[in-house]
Amino acid sequence: MLHTKNGNETKAIDDVFTSLELKTTAERYMFPISEAIPNDTYQLVHDELMIDGNARQNLATFCTTYEEKNVHKLMDESMIKNMIDKDEYPQTAEIEMRCVHMLADLWNSPTSKTTMGCSTTGSSEAAMLGGLAMKWRWREKMQKLGKPTDKPNLVTGQVQICWDKFARYWDIEIRTAPVKKGQYHATPEQIVALCDENTIGVVSTLGITVSLQFDPVKDIADALDKLQKEKGLDIPMHIDGASGAFLAPFVSPDLVWDFRIPRVKSINASGHKFGLAPLGCGWVVWREESDLPKDLIFYVNYLGGNMPTFALNFSRPGGQVIAQYYLFLRLGREGYRKIQQTCYDTAKYFADGLRKLGIFDIIADGTDSIPGVVWTLNSKAPGTFNLYDMATKLRSNGWLVPAYTLPPDCTDIVVERVLIRHGVSTDLIDFLLADIVSAIKDFEKNPVQHHTEALTGTAFHH
Repeated sequence: MLHTKNGNETKAIDDVFTSLELKTTAERYMFPISEAIPNDTYQLVHDELMIDGNARQNLATFCTTYEEKNVHKLMDESMIKNMIDKDEYPQTAEIEMRCVHMLADLWNSPTSKTTMGCSTTGSSEAAMLGGLAMKWRWREKMQKLGKPTDKPNLVTGQVQICWDKFARYWDIEIRTAPVKKGQYHATPEQIVALCDENTIGVVSTLGITVSLQFDPVKDIADALDKLQKEKGLDIPMHIDGASGAFLAPFVSPDLVWDFRIPRVKSINASGHKFGLAPLGCGWVVWREESDLPKDLIFYVNYLGGNMPTFALNFSRPGGQVIAQYYLFLRLGREGYRKIQQTCYDTAKYFADGLRKLGIFDIIADGTDSIPGVVWTLNSKAPGTFNLYDMATKLRSNGWLVPAYTLPPDCTDIVVERVLIRHGVSTDLIDFLLADIVSAIKDFEKNPVQHHTEALTGTAFHH
């Protein structure tokens, strides 16, 4: 029987689970009338959050799920500092710009000490800022030529959904290069065929969400150079490095994808993914100061100083940026290399373990991609389950391993994906492999029967 509050105060010596707060259900629809004891309320909310499961076992997310203790301390100390209050918190503002210059250096900007950039709440906001700069530069160019500016388009390979949002919100046609079986990233020929004088830019992705693969950035840039020579179309590039921009510089430093390519004008990245920072940290950096249109910069003076801002969000805590700076200083290039290389080694270990089972084809194993594994069932699979069934079975053991179909023209291919992030150890992967083997054996004993329509997947997917 549920208890209701009767107005009696809970005594300090009572066990927390005998308190009035824990004897009632948590309020869901009405704003509470009375105040409550802090520790009791904390226990109630804490216990509800157990239902979320263990974030460390969430192998669907690209985001950081492990942080060392010093990051927690800095987050606690900085959660009350507003990033937009640059006059009140000048050192936090200074730290943000230090990170921008460090990233410009990491990504080989020719003017890393003076280039422009900013922190954001994540890579999606950063991507939109990069896209806006491309549109503004294209519009200015077309106006000078006396040409219409009402039909801009953006050419991409397989991109994250934020680019579809950007195109819709800012009234831009998005032209996406298709995929085909065995080729899940854009080719230079596909990109060039989609470009015209109304193309504001080309977006290449360093770590495609569905396949984990890197777009061939240098090859695409070379094709655009050729297009400019032949047709006079000078089309800039933006690199969505949400994950790869914090991987390639450390593990594949000879891979040319960044500001070493003059056509690359801006790069966005997620600090809270393979940048290892806590959630809520993104970055966008322009190659040179002149690549960021001044019309996109706003100045506010009601906070005590005339301060520039060009993020989409306004108030947000400074802790994530401060934690990012700590990680840059703490790890340096060598520390990041060790961590990221370990992730790649673990991905290869997992891919090899799946191959040994004989019923999976590996689409990505961390080679020229994000550290992770994408796989599908092959012709040797027993037919007693599909990958949606496997995802559901693994979830019963706490693992979040998404199953989903590949993009248009390959929607008949269902895959599963695991991301190997900092903190996903070989030991944990052994447990995952054991659970996969156990699930296969269970499906052999208890086959899952599917109607055709069920194969679109109503089970756990991502």
